[in-house]
Amino acid sequence: MGNEWGHPEWLDFPREGNNWSYHYARRQWNLPQDSLLRYQFLLNFDREFNLLEDQFKWLSCHESFISRKNEGDKLIVFEKAGLLFVFNFHPTQSFTNYKVGVNVPGKYKIIFHSDKENFGGSNNYDTSVDFFTQEDSWDGRRCSLLIYSVSRTLLVFRRV
Repeated sequence: MGNEWGHPEWLDFPREGNNWSYHYARRQWNLPQDSLLRYQFLLNFDREFNLLEDQFKWLSCHESFISRKNEGDKLIVFEKAGLLFVFNFHPTQSFTNYKVGVNVPGKYKIIFHSDKENFGGSNNYDTSVDFFTQEDSWDGRRCSLLIYSVSRTLLVFRRV
């Protein structure tokens, strides 16, 4: 389970300095089965995020637009493969009515968020809420949305 991220021990890939050893270059797939550890949540997140990629193929999509990289708010917002990604990396600050730019007007819904209980989160998002664009250009995009962004979470929106 994991590489550098989410790995319980140090990781050392085969190289000349360790005599090309594979001893510490292994994944520990048993970790999610231990209910005393939180690796089950990482596995659930990884599984669902990969299923989302299977559905929308954003990794192979060449067109993307990064509309916001705000160091103070610690937010990154970008559009790719018809989806809107909002990463809130702030350790403590959540934002209500946070304005983000989108290029295509319409109704948007949350199709993925990292705050789900089965990811170890608090489930602070209501995925039944519809978000409607405003005719207010923002961050180099034609329209904008007002969203709620919880600290240390990822949101993915889709126009419906």
